[in-house]
Amino acid sequence: MSDSLTTVKPADVIASSDAKDTVSGCHAGADTMKKAAAEAGKSEVLEQYAKDYPTGPHDQPQSMCPAFGSLRVGLRMRRTATVLCGSACCVYGLTFTSHFYGARRTVGYVPFDSETLVTGKLFEDLREATYKLADPDKYDAIVLINLCVPTASGVPLDLLPKEINGVRIVGIDVPGFGVPTHAEAKDILAGAMLSYARSEAEQGPVARPDAENAGRPTVALVGEIFPVDAIMIGRMLEPMGLAAGPIVPTREWRELYAALASPIAAMLHPFYKATAREFTSAGRSLVGSAPVGHDGTAAWLAAIAESAGVKDEILAKTSNALLPAIKGALAAAPIDARITLSGYEGSELLVARLLVEAGADLRYVGTACPRTPWSDDDRNWLESKGVQVNYRASLEDDIAAVEEFQPDLAVGTTPVVQHAKEQGIPGLYFTNLISARPLMGPAGPGSLAQVINTAVGNKERFARMESFFNGVGVGETAGIWPSASGRAA
Repeated sequence: MSDSLTTVKPADVIASSDAKDTVSGCHAGADTMKKAAAEAGKSEVLEQYAKDYPTGPHDQPQSMCPAFGSLRVGLRMRRTATVLCGSACCVYGLTFTSHFYGARRTVGYVPFDSETLVTGKLFEDLREATYKLADPDKYDAIVLINLCVPTASGVPLDLLPKEINGVRIVGIDVPGFGVPTHAEAKDILAGAMLSYARSEAEQGPVARPDAENAGRPTVALVGEIFPVDAIMIGRMLEPMGLAAGPIVPTREWRELYAALASPIAAMLHPFYKATAREFTSAGRSLVGSAPVGHDGTAAWLAAIAESAGVKDEILAKTSNALLPAIKGALAAAPIDARITLSGYEGSELLVARLLVEAGADLRYVGTACPRTPWSDDDRNWLESKGVQVNYRASLEDDIAAVEEFQPDLAVGTTPVVQHAKEQGIPGLYFTNLISARPLMGPAGPGSLAQVINTAVGNKERFARMESFFNGVGVGETAGIWPSASGRAA
């Protein structure tokens, strides 16, 4: 695939299109779309999503289009083509976002209009385009993603062949009205790929993974983590005779086999319900939380040792070698500030634990993701420290926490950070500035403290700016007048 956006058409697989989006259902609302999808034969899919990804009291957190999560997973995999099926405006927005996040991959698109959607020709176009795209010299797999309108219309991606010319075909529905967050949409594709790979492994020999672990049992790492964290986890596991396995979502197809071969799956990010189901079906053990901070690392190592049958003396030796270094790193990088924390990546509780152990006065942590068994240890620990934990948090919840606790620093999504800065409170965007850093082992405390303390140090600067610009942009200084006669001279 080239490094520019193209579209997929049956006439010529890679070409541009000016197809019209005239499907009235695109703006019909979530309830109408759900009803239409159920009537079109998607009830089973939607019911499974409702079980895996239960919504909160406000129905759905505010975040980007959920389908971006699945698109991101597909675009990061080598020798994988990703094709979107949805309204042209949605496809444009998703491809723009993917390139903004650094995906140097083409996104395929099969356009449609009211006629092709209603008559079923859209499915035929998808089928024809998929056959033309299925080149085994270029691809191991083709991922097709139904967005809202095709899902509501019942476009049956499951009727596509499972394999064409040796290229695997994976079709999934990722409607905004059925999947709460883009984080959980990562799980939809990761789980679908694991399911496909598991069926392949059950049928016979599969490709050997590239990684060599000297015969040691591996621990699959579930969740998109910072690369250094995977290396750090490998070093933690080595004294116990274990090795770090692939990170799921994986970067290539054969890593799926290695992940499934791992006796243990570490649910570092706890919202991967479909992925967990595949590991459980393969007979693998699941371990929640992650090795963050002193207490988190001690508990995680103990849980891994129990699942792997590691002897107590070996666990004790490993812990005694690691934990003092982590305690020393925490002491060397203290955080003395009141903080509120929120985000939609799924790692919010892990960051919260590290902040508390570093000395931060953390009052609130909100996550757009749901509560699952694999975050219960983190929740219990945080609540025992007096931290308010809020699952399926809305933007209003997060802003209310900033208002209530008046922190020295607000870590959160873009609108939360914007609100905090308008109040003269320093803010940090969780996704780019916090979650994209090493968090685990001795490297975590120093990495986190550096950016947190730098931001907190700007509080006086923010206060001066707020005083200087006080009143600008509101009332008569808003730059908006009801009429020309009311404009200031």
